[in-house]
Amino acid sequence: MTSRLCADLAAEFGTPLFAYDATSLTGALTELRTALPPALEVFYSLKANPNLGVVATLAGAGARAEVSSLVELRTALLAGVSPADVIFLGPGKSAEELAACLDAGIYAVVVESFAELADLNRMAAHRGRRQRVLLRINPATAARGSRLTMGGKPRQFGIDEHEVLAAGDLPARHPALDLAGVHAYLGTRILDAADVVANTRQVLDLARRVAAATGIALDAVDVGGGLGVAYFPGEHDPDLDVLRAGLADAIAEFRRDHPATRLLLESGRYLTARAGLYLVGVRYVKTSMGQRFAVTDGGTHHHMAAVGIGSFVKRSFPTQLVGRDATGPTGPWQLTGPLCTPNDTVAKDAELPELARGDLLAIGRSGAYGPTASPGLFLSHGFPAEVLVRDGVAHLVRERDAPEELLGKQRLPTHLQERI
Repeated sequence: MTSRLCADLAAEFGTPLFAYDATSLTGALTELRTALPPALEVFYSLKANPNLGVVATLAGAGARAEVSSLVELRTALLAGVSPADVIFLGPGKSAEELAACLDAGIYAVVVESFAELADLNRMAAHRGRRQRVLLRINPATAARGSRLTMGGKPRQFGIDEHEVLAAGDLPARHPALDLAGVHAYLGTRILDAADVVANTRQVLDLARRVAAATGIALDAVDVGGGLGVAYFPGEHDPDLDVLRAGLADAIAEFRRDHPATRLLLESGRYLTARAGLYLVGVRYVKTSMGQRFAVTDGGTHHHMAAVGIGSFVKRSFPTQLVGRDATGPTGPWQLTGPLCTPNDTVAKDAELPELARGDLLAIGRSGAYGPTASPGLFLSHGFPAEVLVRDGVAHLVRERDAPEELLGKQRLPTHLQERI
C-alpha cells in the first residue's frame, strides 16, 4: 500500500487500524500453490487471521480451511468454504464444538487424544453418523528449522508416536468413526524451504508406519506446514524453487504407493502476514535517558506478535513513516503504545526519521497474528478497526470496539445495583 493510501485510510477510519490488501492475499495463495505439487491442497489456518473478509477473499481464490474453534468453523462456512474442505483441530475441543463438526458434515475432525477419539465415537454413534477422523501424532523427533516447535517433545498436541504405534486395531474399537489418516504439525515460522521438505518427508513416513501398525486407512495425510515469512534483518522468505523441487520428489514418491490419498498442507502466516499493515498515530514524542520515544495510539494489546511472542530474541517488525515525506537523517526510536506497562513496546531502536506528534507509522508484515493473538481488552481499549483494500477501494471488515459495547457486556450484581 502506498504512503498516500495509508494516510487516506487513517483519515477515513482512524488509528490504530489494521489494513489488509486483497491482491496480496490472493497473490500469496497463487504463489504457494504454484510452488506445491498439484496433489497438495492448501488449507488456510484461520488462527492466523480469522477476519471474515480475509477468509472469504482466500476462499474465493480456492483455499480450504483449517479451524480450531466454533466461531472459526462458522466463519469458514460463512466465507463460502465447503464443509468438504474444512478440518477442525485443537487439543481441547468442547462437546459443543465436536457436535458442530458432526452437524456441519466437515471433511475431518483431527483427534488429539484417545479420550477425544472415544468421545467423538460415542457422539457420532448417538447421531447415527459416521465421522471421518485424522489422528494427530506427536512425532518422536522434532522438526527442522522451526522457530516454535509443535511436536517432537512433551506437548498437549496429538498422541505420542509410540502410543499410537502400540495402540492396536483402532478402527475396530471405534466403529462410528472413519479413521481415515494422519496429521502432524511439527513447527511454525520455518524459513528454510529444505526444512519444510524434510519435515514433509518425515510426516509421510510416519503416516505409513501408523497405518501399518493400527489398521487405519490412508485416505488423507495432513503434513502440517509451518512455512514462515521474514520479519527481521538477516532473514529471507523461503526459497520457493527449493520448495517446489523438494516437495515434487517427496510427494511423487509417496503417491506411487498411495495414488488416491488426499494430501493437505496448512498455511496461515505465509498467506496473510505480508498482506497486512498496522497503522498507528504518534501522540507524543519524548526523550528519556538519551533514548527517543514515540508514544503511539496502538500497542501490543493489538499486535502482540510484533513484540516477538514465541521468540527468544525480541526484534522489531519493519516500520516506516507514511503520509508525509521524511526529513533529516534517520536514527533509533523506541515505539510504544498507550498501555501502563513497560512491556508495551512495539519496536525497539527502529530506524526512522525525525518524528512529531500527528505522524503516521506503518508496521509491515502485520496481516498474521495481530488482533487474533493479542490481549485487546487490556486497559479496556478494545480491538481496532480492520479494513480490506481491493482494487483501491477500502472496505470496513471489522468495526472498532466502542466503550458502550465493552461495558454493555458487563453486569452488576443485584446487591450493588442500588448503590449506583
